[in-house]
Amino acid sequence: TKEGRSCFLSAAELASSVYYSIVSARAPPAGPSSVNMYRCLGELVARGGSLLTTEAPAGLPAACSGLRRYCQAAEGEDDPNFFKMVEGFFDRGASIVEDQLVHDLRTRESEEQKRHRVRGILRIIKPCNHVLSVSFPIKRDNGEWEVIEGYRAQHSQHRTPCKGGIRYSTEVSVDEVKALASLMTYKCAVVDVPFGGAKAGVKINTRNYSDSELEKITRRFTIELAKKGFIGPGIDVPAPDMSTGEREMSWIADTYANTIGHTDINAHACVTGKPISQGGIHGRISATGRGVFHGIENFINEASYMSLLGMTPGFGDKTFAIQGFGNVGLHSMRYLHRFGAKCIGIGEIDGTIWNPDGIDPKELEDYKLQHGTIVGFPKARPYDGNILEADCDILIPAASEKQLTKSNAHKIKAKIIAEGANGPTTPEADKIFLDRNIMVIPDLYLNAGGVTVSYFEWLKNLNHVSYGRLTFKYERDSNYHLLMSVQESLERKFGKHGGTIPVVPTAEFQARISGASEKDIVHSGLAYTMERSARQIMRTAMKYNLGLDLRTAAYVNAIEKVFKVYNEAGLTFT
Repeated sequence: TKEGRSCFLSAAELASSVYYSIVSARAPPAGPSSVNMYRCLGELVARGGSLLTTEAPAGLPAACSGLRRYCQAAEGEDDPNFFKMVEGFFDRGASIVEDQLVHDLRTRESEEQKRHRVRGILRIIKPCNHVLSVSFPIKRDNGEWEVIEGYRAQHSQHRTPCKGGIRYSTEVSVDEVKALASLMTYKCAVVDVPFGGAKAGVKINTRNYSDSELEKITRRFTIELAKKGFIGPGIDVPAPDMSTGEREMSWIADTYANTIGHTDINAHACVTGKPISQGGIHGRISATGRGVFHGIENFINEASYMSLLGMTPGFGDKTFAIQGFGNVGLHSMRYLHRFGAKCIGIGEIDGTIWNPDGIDPKELEDYKLQHGTIVGFPKARPYDGNILEADCDILIPAASEKQLTKSNAHKIKAKIIAEGANGPTTPEADKIFLDRNIMVIPDLYLNAGGVTVSYFEWLKNLNHVSYGRLTFKYERDSNYHLLMSVQESLERKFGKHGGTIPVVPTAEFQARISGASEKDIVHSGLAYTMERSARQIMRTAMKYNLGLDLRTAAYVNAIEKVFKVYNEAGLTFT
């Protein structure tokens, strides 16, 4: 590139993937041998992919020239192809970390061979390995027939199973599921969850279908995935996403367990986000929103970052606005409100509300459940402007991708942008935010709470026992014996002249004295995961002198981890 850094080409032909096109009425079920053949072929094609540009000039320091640089895939247009946009962010991280990866290789290869190895593995990581496209008929309640389109993309099998949500939206496309699948790979790596990335989409508007029709669609889509080997506890594990939830995940689990998985004791681990009665886990519904809160908490309490923004640490005096009052927006609002931040605005597709004195999340949730909309909420007034441009400290886009663009980035007043949605910021907008000293907490870290708790649920399903069940009573008895031991020791030392010496636990210890419930364990595990990952991102940003460019730091983290897996595992059939 003109900046002198090595960079990946990201032309469309390099996004090599095996693309299956199926009309279900005609497609015969694929046997295990054919599925394995397709997978092998897909990996071979993916590894043959792209060419790198020429090497950086000799003597160029490892991290000096690539800072805040974008490869050409991420430059120019303000409405980029979503998959190319993600590839552009990957390229930026790869260009910064490549020299370090070469330096860290401890092999007997020459410098040139090491660089070939690093670039080769980075080429393997980048493309989407498999994309399944299905079309299938359903019979509507009125007797009409309709053909439904659906997709499932598997970006990487460096770790298995693949993991990613299923969304129901009319905006679903091959490009979107590929982009979201690749984001899932990097997201899992950032938070140290051992999954590859995947994503699915069904091209429907759920408001146009009855519950029975949605059940037909969900169950048939599950069968289509199963026929081609795109679902299974050790293969590919879906989860909820836009317009899907516990109900749809329960249908998927039941369909799989009663068809292709009927002999598999782990069949219900084929999907996460299920109801508790179907093997779900406490805390999964609020997990993504809770993860958003913990992610913001880790950075807003870091004095060094707040000083760069000219803000004081902590939530106490902070205001925030949210675009999208769905699952992520609601729970983010709830936890931020609980810890002292004030929500002054909420934007939805049908309207925006505003109250500079603050909006109560419980009252707004109850109003939306009753009326189906936030419009008309009595304790807030309508807001005519764009909620993204509202005057607040923290902006949380929690709706859909490419909301913050070159056209509105210079109008953003918030000093912290917390990406609750996937891909809400275009590369051009990202550059403007860096120039304006606005901190963007990136999606591949911030909304990873969902996949983190999905991992806990998947482990629970494989273990066939809920967290805490085996140790709950033992911990409670141990704590009581500890208190009794302290009391007896004091009485032996000082005597019982004035009666027994009471040992009264503090309120915090009293709340924990019975041991950790499943919800306690899930919340604790999520908080620890988000804190550890935030520290890793901060260290990477400092190591490569990235300043507020946390997105690149997160991508560098992800690339380093995925690279290590491929490098140490080696490659088959090359």
